Amino acid sequence: MKIPINLASQPFQRVRAMLLASLAVSLLLLATLGALVSLILTDRAQVAGVRQDIARLNGRLRQAQAEQARLAGVLTRPENAEVLERSVFINTLLYRKGISWTRIFSDLEKTVPYNVKIVQIRPTLDSNNQVALDMTVASETPEPAVQLLIALESSPLFGDVLEPQTQPPTQADPLYRCRLTVHYGQKL
Repeated sequence: MKIPINLASQPFQRVRAMLLASLAVSLLLLATLGALVSLILTDRAQVAGVRQDIARLNGRLRQAQAEQARLAGVLTRPENAEVLERSVFINTLLYRKGISWTRIFSDLEKTVPYNVKIVQIRPTLDSNNQVALDMTVASETPEPAVQLLIALESSPLFGDVLEPQTQPPTQADPLYRCRLTVHYGQKL
């Protein structure tokens, strides 16, 4: 048996520190793997609970839709159509009656410049029960009407001004007229 004595052919290596560091990193990676597996299992259990809740809510939604379809079928019968039309008409009248003229004029008084006259005003309701004011205003010069448009658009009570149409003065009417529609924030 030959014993190698030449240290130059197999120099001494310090591998103990490298082995310990590799072992520590391996243990750290193993602990991270365990934490990720436990998180996955916990998440899977929570998702299963959420899926059950969604399935239960979808079932209730289907029941409500079936009930709504049944009730709509009852309402659309010929003997009930007249009552339905009458109730829709009465509800429309009640919504229109709910518009407060006092509040409209109070809010306009705060917004309209002093040198603008309101000639005509007509509130209307859209399909979402939002109030819109169809107005005709008059002034001696066009500048106050422009100031009114700016004041209406910058007011929190009124929305965008739609379709402003101006008419110059005539011999019979010496005032500039402006017809406009503005959304009004009155709650019904």
